[in-house]
Amino acid sequence: MEHLLAILGCTLVLTLFWQHRRQAELAKVAISRHCKQLELQIVSISSGSHRIRYPNGKLGWHTVFCFEFSALGDDCYQGELTMTGMRLAHFYTQPYRI
Repeated sequence: MEHLLAILGCTLVLTLFWQHRRQAELAKVAISRHCKQLELQIVSISSGSHRIRYPNGKLGWHTVFCFEFSALGDDCYQGELTMTGMRLAHFYTQPYRI
């Protein structure tokens, strides 16, 4: 019985890791597409942090990916992508120079 619980626990951890990696890949593609549409350069993308509460106070499991971008090449701004499951929920970019 102990071995069965260990196998189930290991399977759960590996599945969560695999889902997070898949979500991170989708986020990277979405951020790249969003920045390309706005004619921005991506500086970096950080791994997502999981949160239980939305900014408006409602409960719900979501992941926030932070990224840095440049508008003119010599500046740096921050943005966020919120994903609920494998769906894009919200993009936020700081105001930047055009």
